[in-house]
Amino acid sequence: MTSKHPSLNQRFRRRLSMAVAVACLSGMAFGAESQAIEPSSSTALSKLQNLTNRASELAIQAMGMIGIRYKYGGDAPESGLDCSGLVRYVFKQVWGKDLPRTSEQISHVGQQVDTNDLRPGDLVFYNTLRRGFSHVGIYLGDNKFIHAPSSGGQVRIESMDLSYWKQRFNGARRINEPEQ
Repeated sequence: MTSKHPSLNQRFRRRLSMAVAVACLSGMAFGAESQAIEPSSSTALSKLQNLTNRASELAIQAMGMIGIRYKYGGDAPESGLDCSGLVRYVFKQVWGKDLPRTSEQISHVGQQVDTNDLRPGDLVFYNTLRRGFSHVGIYLGDNKFIHAPSSGGQVRIESMDLSYWKQRFNGARRINEPEQ
């Protein structure tokens, strides 16, 4: 991988090792669900594998963005990302899916998901600017999500259990993988 920015190559190598760890973690996020599925059911097993693949693809791509600096309106890792820019970039890279520009607009895409049914790859929305759906991140499993926080920050993983995020949670959406 060649780049005009040598630091991007170094960050890529670091992120790749983190992405491998996340791929393992995203598989663990399905532990409870996999116990409920009979191993002899090939349809159920196929469904579980598809969910795990979906989660792994999105999670690995998102984890590759850790450390990218926040930039308001940013939509490319080289120049910086804002929260919706991160989500748009990941979904475009993994599935070729174009999403709307703002977190509020993205909140109308896909289907609503209850917090008890969150799966890796789902989108989580927050009210961080005194208006609903002003912030978005990608759920990773184990009540963790990845996002581009704010000016001066970098793409990072946060716990949804922190009181700041609990108080500002607006809901979650699931965007289905496009048909191939």
